[in-house]
Amino acid sequence: MLEEVRITGLGVIDDALLELSPGFTALTGETGAGKTMVVTGLGLLFGGRADPSRVRPGEQRAAVEGRLRTEPSGKVARQVEEAGGELDEDGTLVLTRSVSAEGRSRAFAGGRSVPVSLLTYLADDLVAVHGQSDQQQLLKPGRQREALDKYAGAELAVVLGDYQRTFARHRKVHEELMTLTAQARSRAAEAEALRAGLTEIEKLEPAAGEEAALRAEEERLANADALHAAATVAHEALLGDPTASMEGADAITLLGQARRALDEVRRHDAEIDGVAGRLSDAAYLISEVAAELASYIQSIDADPARLAVVQERRAALNRLVRVYGPGGVSPYLDLPPAGEQDPAEEPDEIAAVLDWARRAAARVADLDTDDDKIGSLTGEEAALAGEVAELAGRLSGLRRAAGMRFAGDVTAELTALAMPHARVSVHISELDEPTQHGIDD
Repeated sequence: MLEEVRITGLGVIDDALLELSPGFTALTGETGAGKTMVVTGLGLLFGGRADPSRVRPGEQRAAVEGRLRTEPSGKVARQVEEAGGELDEDGTLVLTRSVSAEGRSRAFAGGRSVPVSLLTYLADDLVAVHGQSDQQQLLKPGRQREALDKYAGAELAVVLGDYQRTFARHRKVHEELMTLTAQARSRAAEAEALRAGLTEIEKLEPAAGEEAALRAEEERLANADALHAAATVAHEALLGDPTASMEGADAITLLGQARRALDEVRRHDAEIDGVAGRLSDAAYLISEVAAELASYIQSIDADPARLAVVQERRAALNRLVRVYGPGGVSPYLDLPPAGEQDPAEEPDEIAAVLDWARRAAARVADLDTDDDKIGSLTGEEAALAGEVAELAGRLSGLRRAAGMRFAGDVTAELTALAMPHARVSVHISELDEPTQHGIDD
């Protein structure tokens, strides 16, 4: 409760103390007595616009200080404490607002400087100022509806709550349905394009790591003659060819000669015995290599037909990578960027194509539910529209009944205020479209 207000340096007021009684206080007086400045001061105290032209001529600033009694554990006290202020020991809250002649404004609550916006918040719970023009708000249909709904009481409040929840749900479903319907053509085109991509990938049946294996096979097939010739020369150098006459001995023969020469004397010296052992190991290793070369020579063969198949397969896989791999040109789905690769690792672009196919299949499954969604939403939208209409009708009936009672009660009050011929009536008409408040205007 606002107990007293001190106003200094504001308009015609030099220094005035206004003591307020509990409840309603009326300010009366002749023109020029300062009523407007008192109301201006109260507005300034509770966050109103700081107008430097209102500062009294010759003064540096205008100031308004209010002392209020509030509940120490209540909402107002809590807001002040959160801003750093505090109540006096007797539970009194002191608010101060000043504005300088230069236009600088300051606000204090509980001894602490606070934002002016805090005073505005506090005003809602502390004071209501009624001036000559304040009640023109009642000329607005929205304010009239709020007043009538509050007068109507709990029954209307329950129906209004049900209506607003149903109205909000209906609007959400309607908007979702409109969005799906409007996008149906583009989403169908997207699904068709994704299916085409999936068909193309499924037709080739690529496998992760396949590209690297094919590249290695192509390299081998393209150089089969050179590989065969080199392996043959190396094999003959190591093991010789008993069917061909060659000048000089092969490596195996020479190693055998060396081993036999050392075997005759190795028992006489430990050092030469070790050398002879290593020579035997070398001869065994060379024999293994020669055997592997012989097997390799038998396996490698020029196969132009197989080379053409491998090259064609690689070209087909590369087409998939260009469209559906990293950095591909597919217009649908967000393709993963190529990113940074470990130089030691070979990038597997086919794995990226397979990942695109997996995500595309999931997206197609989602798009294929559109028809079911549209059908379901259409039914729900119609049902909710019926509920909105039914609740709006009930709400309108309650308002019309409350309007008749309201008109009678207010007219009776006006008669008691010596206005026996004054009449108040409530006229309710129907809007073209329902709003969140119903169909009443």
